[in-house]
Amino acid sequence: MTFHDLWQFLVALIESLNIYVLLPILVVLIGCRIVKAGLFVWVTAWALAVYLTLRYGFVIAIPASVLSLYMGIVFLTLLTYVVSSRERWISFSRPLLRLMVEKKYQPLLVLVLVTLPLAAGARVYLSMTLPIQPPLFTRTVHPAPPSEPITVHDQEFDLNAVVNPFRELEESDLEQFQTHVENGRRVYYQNCFYCHGDDMLGDGLFAHGLNPIPTNFRDTGTIAMFQEGFLFWRIAKGGPGMPDEGGPWESAMPAWEKFLSVEEIWDVILFLYDYTEQRPRELEEHGE
Repeated sequence: MTFHDLWQFLVALIESLNIYVLLPILVVLIGCRIVKAGLFVWVTAWALAVYLTLRYGFVIAIPASVLSLYMGIVFLTLLTYVVSSRERWISFSRPLLRLMVEKKYQPLLVLVLVTLPLAAGARVYLSMTLPIQPPLFTRTVHPAPPSEPITVHDQEFDLNAVVNPFRELEESDLEQFQTHVENGRRVYYQNCFYCHGDDMLGDGLFAHGLNPIPTNFRDTGTIAMFQEGFLFWRIAKGGPGMPDEGGPWESAMPAWEKFLSVEEIWDVILFLYDYTEQRPRELEEHGE
């Protein structure tokens, strides 16, 4: 990875973060460090910090199932840290024991014992009584690409006329064509298979935490129906670039233009068609 690639990655990472949420979290953690807070406060602060970061710290929301998975890992990690040492366990449990046995904390104990069940019950009640409402508008599964040219890495692409610049190598230079296909394979298995799956069936590790679930590229009703320019648009712009007619949109698919070069996007498109043994839809020529 070159310095330029690393710089682009860092810029894209910063743009994906909600700084106004992360800065207060960082300030609280630094404050806990300065006042030398006890282990119980530290563990609680870290658990809340991770939850708030995952829940509100990213511009594109993390799916609820993925959030639950990560928080489960965080709680297990913190629990393991606390119980791995007798001294840590004593330090962590001391505030809880004082809350339960010391008379001066009885009002606070009663408040906790009353509040926790009420809060849990209220959460369950509210989740079960939400009114069923229809979508605000009909969602188009495959919305039409924008009529105006799009810009990717300072280059303009007319999606109604653009062609994959490496497709012609399939006829003129097969060896060079296969080089681009293999580069597309690398891009796919480094970035895409987590959601779209090893075999492109849309059943990757994170697939069922997304709405809608990732596309099954082996379905003959998907990429075989589209021109390569359509795939270029969807990959480059991702979920954030989906027009209103494609909503409601909760996909975690990023705008890959922030992580991939133009050549890498075209190469991974070549690999999608090559692996699934499908052909892209040809550009339609209109008479005068």
